[in-house]
Amino acid sequence: MAASLKTITQNRKAFHDYFVEESLEAGIELCGTEVKSLRQGQCNLKDSWCSIVKGEMLVNGMHISPYDHGNLFNRDPMRVRKLLLHKKEILRLLGKTKQEGYALIPLSVYFKGSLVKVQLGICKGKKLYDKRADMAERSAKRDMDRAMKERNR
Repeated sequence: MAASLKTITQNRKAFHDYFVEESLEAGIELCGTEVKSLRQGQCNLKDSWCSIVKGEMLVNGMHISPYDHGNLFNRDPMRVRKLLLHKKEILRLLGKTKQEGYALIPLSVYFKGSLVKVQLGICKGKKLYDKRADMAERSAKRDMDRAMKERNR
C-alpha cells in the first residue's frame, strides 16, 4: 500500500527558469519545530538550491518560518539543511552537476506518510528566448481552449 502524499509547497519559479531533466526524492534533516511549521504549510522554496560539500548534499535558501509556539527551540528559518541520500546517489549527482549549465534545484516539499521529503530536479537553465517561447505556447493553448469552449456552447 502506497503512503499518502500531501504537498506542502512547490517551486513554481524553478519550472519557469529551468528545464527539468530528471527528478528524484530525498529525505531532509529537520528539527521538531520545523516539522510543526511545515504541517502548517510555512515553507518557501523560491530562491533555493542544492550544493554538495564534503560528500553531503545540502539545501540552501529554503525558508521554513519559525513555529508560532516554538519559543527557544525555533531554529534560524534560512539555515542550511542536510538532505538524506545514499553516497552513490550523491556522487552521481555531483558528476551531473559538474556538466556545464546543470544545477540541483528543490522542486517541491511534501509529506510521504509522516516523513518530510524533498523532490530534487537536475535542471538546465533556460535562455530568455526559451521563456518567451513557453509563454507564447501557453497563451496559444489558452486561446484554443477558449475558442473550443465558445464553440461548444
